[in-house]
Amino acid sequence: MRVSLRALPGDGPDAEPVEVVERKGLGHPDSICDALAEAFSLGLSRFYRERFGRILHHNVDKVLLVGGRSEPAFGGGAVREPIEITLAGRAVREWRGVPVPVDEIAREACERWLAAHLHALDARAHVRLQCRVRPGAAELVELVSPEAARAHTLANDTSIGVGFAPLSELESAVLRVEAALNAPSVRRGDPALGEDVKVMGVREGDAIRLTVACALIGRHLPDLDAYRAARVRAAGIAAEAARAGTRRSLDVAVNAGDDDERGRIYLTVTGTSAESGDDGEAGRGNRANGLITPYRPMTLESVAGKNPVGHVGKLYNLAAGLLAERLVAELPDAVEAHVLLVSRIGAPVDDPPLADVRLRRAGGAPPEALSAQVEAIARSEVARIPALADELLDGRLGLDRWPLRGAR
Repeated sequence: MRVSLRALPGDGPDAEPVEVVERKGLGHPDSICDALAEAFSLGLSRFYRERFGRILHHNVDKVLLVGGRSEPAFGGGAVREPIEITLAGRAVREWRGVPVPVDEIAREACERWLAAHLHALDARAHVRLQCRVRPGAAELVELVSPEAARAHTLANDTSIGVGFAPLSELESAVLRVEAALNAPSVRRGDPALGEDVKVMGVREGDAIRLTVACALIGRHLPDLDAYRAARVRAAGIAAEAARAGTRRSLDVAVNAGDDDERGRIYLTVTGTSAESGDDGEAGRGNRANGLITPYRPMTLESVAGKNPVGHVGKLYNLAAGLLAERLVAELPDAVEAHVLLVSRIGAPVDDPPLADVRLRRAGGAPPEALSAQVEAIARSEVARIPALADELLDGRLGLDRWPLRGAR
């Protein structure tokens, strides 16, 4: 692996005149697709590991959600046509004569996730699932499922992974707002708040403006006055969460598209727009760090649902973020790091051809003086890539919890 090191220009995102950050929350249709892809992959991985002693080839990162049709109403409402979710991709369906119940694993993983995370949605009554997963190409199966004699797992793609640290003030605020609105304690105390939360953060100078979309659930709201009160409560939760990490001026608007007089409000039956108003697709939402950050380095690579052994589209995006965090935490005077990892198909996953590091030090000190330390940390973190699979399967690392690790 060649480690490239250079200085980051500028003074960092907090000093820029304008910044824009978005997060699609837990119940957003795109986030649902990502979550189901990842739950399916973890289910397959655990089955493969328990039955065959290793994780076999699979990529189940293609999920499409077609919104249903609903009739929300105060005090009730109904879903008239179910949400349709199609899971597609590739997976080993038989290994050395032993069949793998791929369709059953898919249904169980998805229904479990939906039931655990969307409190007003009935996973069986409101959702129609179909699994269209086929066996993988033989050459890719071999790359991801090497024989025991091979020393290294090989990358199954030529791709890139990017990461940066630390999060800016606005990025942290956006994460905190969505996490607060979807906190289990909030949901238990205020079931009228749905999980479909989207936060758009805009900072101009020292003024932060947060536009929050929060689905509200009709069965817990008897009338428009109750809806308005719930909207105010959501705004209060969002403002409190945002203010915990900033002293800048703050404006929070919840369900800004509402027109109360005309009855055009964000009322739902299930707490997600997937019931009627929106469709979803895996890979269209948050990046690996849980955010959509157009002013920062990003990759279009989808992370959720890819196998955690040899798919660099997943591994390198996670590893790049972890490496950036370590560089900022361990290097003297390091205040910001950007990392890009490049893979080559067929090469060992723990030996990428290039790790490109851009570093900013306090006072503008040149990063070259830290080149030996940067290379040592980079090699140490890259060597951990094969262990990420166990961390994901054992719950020590997860795409749903990953974003908050970097929040301030």
